[in-house]
Amino acid sequence: MKLVHSMIAAAAMFAMAPVAPLLAQAAPLGVPAGEYGLDKTHGSLTFTISHLGLSNYTARFASFDATITLDPKVPTNSAVTVTIDPKSVRTDFPFPEKEDFDKVIAEKFLQAGQFPTITFKSTGLTATGATTGKLTGDLTLLGVTKPVTLDVTLNGAKEHPMRKIPVLGFSATGSFKRSDFGSAALQGPLGDEIKVIIEAEFFKK
Repeated sequence: MKLVHSMIAAAAMFAMAPVAPLLAQAAPLGVPAGEYGLDKTHGSLTFTISHLGLSNYTARFASFDATITLDPKVPTNSAVTVTIDPKSVRTDFPFPEKEDFDKVIAEKFLQAGQFPTITFKSTGLTATGATTGKLTGDLTLLGVTKPVTLDVTLNGAKEHPMRKIPVLGFSATGSFKRSDFGSAALQGPLGDEIKVIIEAEFFKK
């Protein structure tokens, strides 16, 4: 009899497994609806790429902006837009005696002269827990638009203790293949996968 019960329980768990992610609910937020703008003093956008299979080279963008249109009652109805200036790439690599390495990355790899803006526009947000979710959106890079998914964590939603206005805080990570966007420069020595790491705070506009 115990064996029968165990088999029934296992079958029930197997049947529910595909449904479980759909049951995740994002908790309502205690902040007002509307547009939230990036607090640029507390936002960072970094990325890594494999170098010779030896390390994950890290760089960042110094100039980017983002807006959240928030539905606090149903957070998964919210939307995000991001714009990035590719000329603002920063490697912090000391190479002044030969050439500006940041300028090389911006011009050769990001083709900033031809494509002066990188954008991300969300197309959907699915809750995976009370404060976590998967944010899907269209990334436009090098003039090519492809879907990208970010794993997002809401770190906080409250009144800012000093500025006394509503504020949101998020962390996000994701990855994509640069070859999908037509980037072929130094394929081999440099990896194909780009990993992104985002930390951001947003103030109510």
